[in-house]
Amino acid sequence: MSDEHDHGSDDGDSEADGESHHEPERETFSHDPVGHAEVRAGMTVGELADQYGNAGVGAADLHEAVDVTESMFDDDVTVFFGLAGAMVPTGMRRIVADLIREGHIDVLVTTGANLTHDAIEAIGGKHHHGEVHAEGKTEREHDETLRDEGVDRIYNVYLPQEFFADFESHLREEVFPVLEEECEEEGAVSIQRLTEELGRANAAVNERDDVDEGPGIAAAAYENDVPIYCPAVQDSVLGLQAWMYSQTGAFTLDALADMTPLTDIAFHAEEAGAFVVGGGVPKNFTLQTMLVAPDAYDYAVQLTMDPKQTGGLSGATLDEARSWGKLEKDADNVSVYADATITFPLVVAAALDRLEN
Repeated sequence: MSDEHDHGSDDGDSEADGESHHEPERETFSHDPVGHAEVRAGMTVGELADQYGNAGVGAADLHEAVDVTESMFDDDVTVFFGLAGAMVPTGMRRIVADLIREGHIDVLVTTGANLTHDAIEAIGGKHHHGEVHAEGKTEREHDETLRDEGVDRIYNVYLPQEFFADFESHLREEVFPVLEEECEEEGAVSIQRLTEELGRANAAVNERDDVDEGPGIAAAAYENDVPIYCPAVQDSVLGLQAWMYSQTGAFTLDALADMTPLTDIAFHAEEAGAFVVGGGVPKNFTLQTMLVAPDAYDYAVQLTMDPKQTGGLSGATLDEARSWGKLEKDADNVSVYADATITFPLVVAAALDRLEN
């Protein structure tokens, strides 16, 4: 007992004599404490994004996305913009159109669905606020009622089906006949040529009929010589209408025709950036373009809700894309995992605010 007590005392005496434990050496740690975001009345969206930089988790990612977007919107960077999801029917249409008009998008890759909804608004149709399910009904019962009423639901957005009939008439009267004449002379036209003619027609009808809503994305691209690529156009009402029209005439599309002009843009870009909203085909088509170019993307921002753990492309990190050679090894890139209808306006507004100040 005495010896054990003495032994314990020796240890205590050693610590008392001044021996101390050294702090571990940290190679990756730097003194950068998390701050606490300050919000106040009257602050700009740029100032709010700066406050996000004091915080952690998703706020820090969004702040970094603003940094990368600000660099990407430089005049010397060729910006490839991927737009998936229901971004047009949910109210993001004007933001994309304005970015095109302001010269911040050089190439747009999107879905036939977004182009369909864009055209519907251009010619006078509207999307409406709705309910996920009506009071007193199950979601299924509510959607069955909507079907009886001729209303399509996109989560909490409603679209009366008669607008699709107007869209079909628009294509058959204003878009397809011009392209059919070209097909009779030259053979198939490219999908990009279809989107270009759609933009021209949208702008013309929007002005002719004095539509309250703006002419939209395809029209802005047409008026500013920005090509729109829609590699999965068949997967949309636009594609279905194109197929049906092709059954009775010379009109047809060449799915491979867009590859050369698209890769030429990538090949000649001194610096390139990818801004990807959502996943799916637009994301992959945008990123894979650099596989046949001498360089890769220098900047990249991804806004998605899909997790990376599934191994699917939509949630795959941009760091993973670096392993494929789609991004430069030293590329500035960030992924923000949240609803893009929330993050997209914030990132764009904050980046533009910085550029103007």
